[in-house]
Amino acid sequence: MHTKTFVAAAVGLGLISLSACGSSSSGSEGSGGSKNITLVSHDSWAVSKKVLADFEKQSGYKVRVLKDGDAGQAVNKAILTKDNPQGDVFFGVDNTLLSRALDNGLFQSYEPKGADRIQAQYRVDQARHRVTPIDSGDICVNYDKAYFSKHRLTPPASFDDLVKPEYKNLLVTENASTSSPGLGFLLGTAAKYGDAGWQGYWKKLKANGVKVVDGWEQAYNEEFSGSAGGKKAKGDRPLVVSYASSPPAEVIYGDPKPKTALTGTSYGTCFRQIEYAGLLSNAKNSKGGKAFLDFLVTKEFQEDMPLNMFVYPVREGAQVPPEFVKYGQPAKDPETMAPTRIAANRDQWVKSWTSLVLK
Repeated sequence: MHTKTFVAAAVGLGLISLSACGSSSSGSEGSGGSKNITLVSHDSWAVSKKVLADFEKQSGYKVRVLKDGDAGQAVNKAILTKDNPQGDVFFGVDNTLLSRALDNGLFQSYEPKGADRIQAQYRVDQARHRVTPIDSGDICVNYDKAYFSKHRLTPPASFDDLVKPEYKNLLVTENASTSSPGLGFLLGTAAKYGDAGWQGYWKKLKANGVKVVDGWEQAYNEEFSGSAGGKKAKGDRPLVVSYASSPPAEVIYGDPKPKTALTGTSYGTCFRQIEYAGLLSNAKNSKGGKAFLDFLVTKEFQEDMPLNMFVYPVREGAQVPPEFVKYGQPAKDPETMAPTRIAANRDQWVKSWTSLVLK
């Protein structure tokens, strides 16, 4: 499996030090005549060379990319450097961290051309247009089909199922304080069981042998028995918190390519994650940054995303690859949570979760 590409399914996991890729230009040099755009993002940013080249040719700009760890790390660094930002556009702040970025003045207002084609359910901040939704993904439990077939056991279908005795010691999840999927899974349980019930649920999950690791890479490619990486690492957990788009990734990057998906998704465990991009406050090349945001909502880019970052487009009419249609449909009724509720509770929930589950 092409690990670097498939890590994109993590939507920003893997704590890797700051790196630069793309054009070898020196970055943004002013809003007037500069032809360089600097994009700041998490490690899972990816785009086809042809699609990016088309933008550079049509716009006259050269794009430089600074990848800065997972989503949380990248957002925090962007906030710390907002008065003298590293770039012009930030991509990859999701709905679990959005309020932190907005409250700290990370972005300036800009509504990209074509933003009216974004599906209404993903739009936020409509009064000020500080961020633009770019993609969505569903954080869900994945299961190893071979394990459940061998043991003649029905895979879990819901949060409630995961605490049943027959699934004891089968699930691995990520740390909610260090991992975007881990946090999303925690928020999914809070959305499902409410303020009064999610802690009791996690007590049951802990008693049922849930294993917690730092990040998605370890959980999926080392602990999970159903992934190509997990098989090589002799992972023994047939349930993992990952994404609804992970099963098609296993098909697409399988070697040899399997005829059918080897993993499945428990759709009753899903939490909807949405990623946004915005023009950084004090961007040196705001004109170029605006052009790049226009590009992110084009049909060309939106249809390029699924096979590069394993996320779903948010633009109306954007098509997804046939493998996504067959093996990785988005959840029909995922758990969701308003960014304002996340903002009001996230830090305390993570603190309580850490005390309850890790100690």
